Amino acid sequence: MEPVIVFVSLFFAIFAIAYLHYSTRNKERLALIEKGADASIFFNKDQKTAPVWKIFLLNLSLLLIGVGVGIFLASFMHYQLNLERSVAYPGTIFLLSGIGLFIGFHLSKKLD
Repeated sequence: MEPVIVFVSLFFAIFAIAYLHYSTRNKERLALIEKGADASIFFNKDQKTAPVWKIFLLNLSLLLIGVGVGIFLASFMHYQLNLERSVAYPGTIFLLSGIGLFIGFHLSKKLD
């Protein structure tokens, strides 16, 4: 019964986020139309951004580097510093993968 609740709540959360996104976007555009403003700010074709695949590959590579370095540091902490395995591995892997994604975010801003 518990897995069913998890999947239903996950589906509901995804549906709620999508619904809020589209309804808010619609309300913003209707407000612009009522004021007589031009809605071309949503369709700016002159702005050149980096391709999505470059940003995806940059973030994926930094994530995998963070996971690899996290596993290496966790094994060092487990064997050399006698830290518990159940603490060392998840902690360092999540910490360094988060740092990798944070660096990827800032590097992808420079690509634009």
